[in-house]
Amino acid sequence: MGEEETTTADTATETKPLTARDIRVSDDERDHVVGVLQKAIGLGLLDLDEFTERTDRALASRTRGELNAVLADLPGLTHPESGPPPYAAEHTRYHAPGQRLELNAKYSSLHRRGPWEVPAALLVRNKYGSTKLDFTEARTSTPVIEIELDSKWGSVEIVIPPHASVDCNSITEIKFGSLEDKTGSNGRAGNPRYVITGHVHGGALVIRNPRRGLFG
Repeated sequence: MGEEETTTADTATETKPLTARDIRVSDDERDHVVGVLQKAIGLGLLDLDEFTERTDRALASRTRGELNAVLADLPGLTHPESGPPPYAAEHTRYHAPGQRLELNAKYSSLHRRGPWEVPAALLVRNKYGSTKLDFTEARTSTPVIEIELDSKWGSVEIVIPPHASVDCNSITEIKFGSLEDKTGSNGRAGNPRYVITGHVHGGALVIRNPRRGLFG
């Protein structure tokens, strides 16, 4: 009898193994998510009341699962360190909306064109080489795509379809270079919407639509 009681007591005190969603979050992570929410309200994804409510929840979050729940329905804006939301926890492989594709080059050209697969976020690094991202025939799965640029001493050209738009308001630095949006779509509605962040040092950033005619 005594042995049975001991076994029952031991079972009752067992705890589940921790997952990524159970990890405690820091103040920096909470502040990061508040910044993401500010970006979402600027994109028209949230109204002021929703922003206020979600900000309160983010600041009160204790775990990455709770923090991620604040962003789970915002395409392309999921905090990558927060772990998957509850509805995806059973999946063996989770492709988070905020998953990034990294493109890197040095002393060479970095070009993407044709029907290439574009995730919700891109990190593009190039030093001493030109970069061209042509989204004319790209296959996208989210209405908002974030492009973080880290370009030094090379030009950057981004081509978007006529029905798409860009948001260049979050670019942190253009140094020894220039920014030219030939699409005139900055801040306008469009699908998909390309949100460009990061910095360009020593080169021009040009955003345009596809050229008409034989030579594009």
